[in-house]
Amino acid sequence: MAAPVMDTCHVSCCANRTPNVVSWGRGGLIAFGTCNSVALYNPQEIRIVEVLNKHTGRVNAVKWVHKQDCSPETQLVSGGSDNNVIVWEKQDGKFTACAVCSGHSGPVCAVDALSLSSSQLLVASVSSDSTVKLWTYSSNTAECFQTVSFGSGFMMDVSLALLPGSRVPVLACGGDDSRVHLYVQLNSQFQRLMTLTGHEDWIRCVEWATKDGELWLASCSQDCLIRVWRLFAKTATEPDQQTDTVIKMKENVFQVSGDEFAVTLETVLAGHENWVYGIHWQPPSVKGDSVEQPLKLLSASMDKTMILWGPEEDSGMWVELVRVGEVGGNTLGFYGCQMSPDGFMILAHAFHGALHLWHCDSNQGEWRPSVVISGHFNAVQDLSWDPEGEFIITVGSDQTTRLFTPWIRKGCSEVTWHEISRPQIHGYDMQCLTMVGRFQFVSGADEKVLRVFKAPRNFVENFANISCTSLEKLLGCNDIADLPEGASTPALGLSNKAVFQGDLTSQSPLQDSEDFNSLSNQYKESYFQPLKLTEPPTEDDLLQNTLWPEVQKLYGHGFEMFCLASDSARTVVASACKASKPEHAAILLWSATSWKQVQSLPCHSLTVTQMAFSPNGRLLLAVSRDRTWSLWRRGNADSNTEASFSLYANTSKDTAVHTRIIWSCDWSSDSKYFVTSSRDKKVIIWGHCGSGVSVGECEGESVTPCSTILDVGDSATAVSICPYLCSDQSYLLAVGLENGKIVLYKWRPSEDLSSGSDWSRCGETDACQSHTLTLKRLRWRPRAGRAGHGGNEERAWVQLASAGADNVVKIFNIKISAL
Repeated sequence: MAAPVMDTCHVSCCANRTPNVVSWGRGGLIAFGTCNSVALYNPQEIRIVEVLNKHTGRVNAVKWVHKQDCSPETQLVSGGSDNNVIVWEKQDGKFTACAVCSGHSGPVCAVDALSLSSSQLLVASVSSDSTVKLWTYSSNTAECFQTVSFGSGFMMDVSLALLPGSRVPVLACGGDDSRVHLYVQLNSQFQRLMTLTGHEDWIRCVEWATKDGELWLASCSQDCLIRVWRLFAKTATEPDQQTDTVIKMKENVFQVSGDEFAVTLETVLAGHENWVYGIHWQPPSVKGDSVEQPLKLLSASMDKTMILWGPEEDSGMWVELVRVGEVGGNTLGFYGCQMSPDGFMILAHAFHGALHLWHCDSNQGEWRPSVVISGHFNAVQDLSWDPEGEFIITVGSDQTTRLFTPWIRKGCSEVTWHEISRPQIHGYDMQCLTMVGRFQFVSGADEKVLRVFKAPRNFVENFANISCTSLEKLLGCNDIADLPEGASTPALGLSNKAVFQGDLTSQSPLQDSEDFNSLSNQYKESYFQPLKLTEPPTEDDLLQNTLWPEVQKLYGHGFEMFCLASDSARTVVASACKASKPEHAAILLWSATSWKQVQSLPCHSLTVTQMAFSPNGRLLLAVSRDRTWSLWRRGNADSNTEASFSLYANTSKDTAVHTRIIWSCDWSSDSKYFVTSSRDKKVIIWGHCGSGVSVGECEGESVTPCSTILDVGDSATAVSICPYLCSDQSYLLAVGLENGKIVLYKWRPSEDLSSGSDWSRCGETDACQSHTLTLKRLRWRPRAGRAGHGGNEERAWVQLASAGADNVVKIFNIKISAL
């Protein structure tokens, strides 16, 4: 099989906002649902190793199918808002969807699976249609053999196990009636045997563990408590001659095919101060010839803490062994927890999708936060490379701006990408951004204001450490002497305020105890703490200590911001907002030095969807919802006045080639051509045909299509031209489609357009590389080579970054010399 043209170098994503969406396998991989995909994450390599795409709705539940001998799993079960349960199986080193179980009439919120034999699985799924369905899966087919209905109630979680000393499956369900229901399979059907009461609010999670021939069941609830139950086989010869002084727990007894079993409440664990959403037993491990199950229980709560519980050796009393968590910040707590197979790492996923990982330092026995991947928890709307191609900045509907860069570790050849700063955390959904220079950007959101941000000194120092760049070189490219240390957001504000060195010294803790006379001492505004990073920061630090100060607000638009662009000389920024009338559809130009509005460019009648300045800085291209494009040429400016732009060329309703909204545009690096892509599935390249000069240099020459019309088969929502030519001197284009696929095309200028041979398709993303929802933005790295890699052979590579409505940012390596 030929090597793929596009190699996925980085995937940035986070866990969905549901409790059962993360599962840690014995093979060391963490599976979690992200939007409509299941991501397989390797915590040792700190990267996503595979993405499984098949669900058409949000993935709500993921579970590895554990094997009895504790060997690495080869099967995975997932459930989603598309009402389906999918069984994935490893075949030829890759996971494929072997069976889609459809039958639920509502979103699936929890799944569990039990391996009955080497070829047969028992799967249980819970849905918001008030049912639990039971499926058998063997040889790539699954069928539902029973549906248990709960009337008007909902179950939140299920767990499957085998009764002690038998092959009889037992099922535990917990839900909104505050009870745990136990079912046992008799004559191929599950029958309710018993209901365990005690919780006083919805039960969020139930999980079985097997130890010494007994079953242990943990259940957690919104009453902030965890209950641990013990299920064991009763022996016939139990002594009856006990004295009355011994207090025994009440036993619930039931019989299964002649054997008698009892369930007792072992303990009630109280330590959390808010709803307990997740519990997880430490996985069993192989010791010698036998499988040992440690009695350690991990719990995660909305109070932002995780607790590891276990019985004391002497007394057998259950106590809190370890407590970890997050302090401060404006986030909600944890949704679920998992533990590594060896018990040395614990993981929680939070309301905003972030993964929080702690590892136990084997020397000191301390638990410390570890580096994990992170990503947006809503649609990613725009992205931009910095001019040097060292990092990317993204904005999304999750109201954040995030900065990702390669982490270069000393003595490690692997380069992984990480979020090292969250410059803006906003109160509105973010829509667009553009870099103005190396460490400055402008962003626009669903508000009428543009905001300008500049990197603080603390960021530049940490960026130098993580990317192994010399700080002097970075400081030299910026007037950084007067830079603030960092930024903080006032309690009731949206603007990041700069924090200077003097502000930090005035906060020293020595003063705190002395006088509380002034209110300013009592209610300190700045929460910023300077970080000295040698590795990517934790989620806690990202939220609080990596903001960039806002240096300017730009007022002028009447509606929500939609797109931004800036020229390569960093002199002017163009912005456009949502518009349904021509007077609102004007493009505004701002000086990038004084931040004053210098011009308004009226032409379009509906929203301008994207803009791009030509690489030589002479022209501004805009495409619009009204199916037309416009080209604006910069006049020759005097040294005193700002450059003025005038309309050079445009298409009208009569001359438009596109018949639907034009979504995207881009320039070739020589400024000779520009490309437009539209909802009508067409991609067209424009310029002065046959003249071979840059657009705008030919007086009297019109701008016409220079290519045949390329039909890409689906709405073309993003397009980008690679700044480097292929070896045969053709232009390389990436086209992003509404279905999430990215297609690569080569285009050669041709005198004769009738043959249609100017386009050739040279690559595309496969099923697991593609996004699962609309592609929002494609951007080529402005320099050849792969970010974070050195060496002479790097000129053979180019990198492409993509942002999608599926919350994911991806970076692809493409060997341009091989195309």
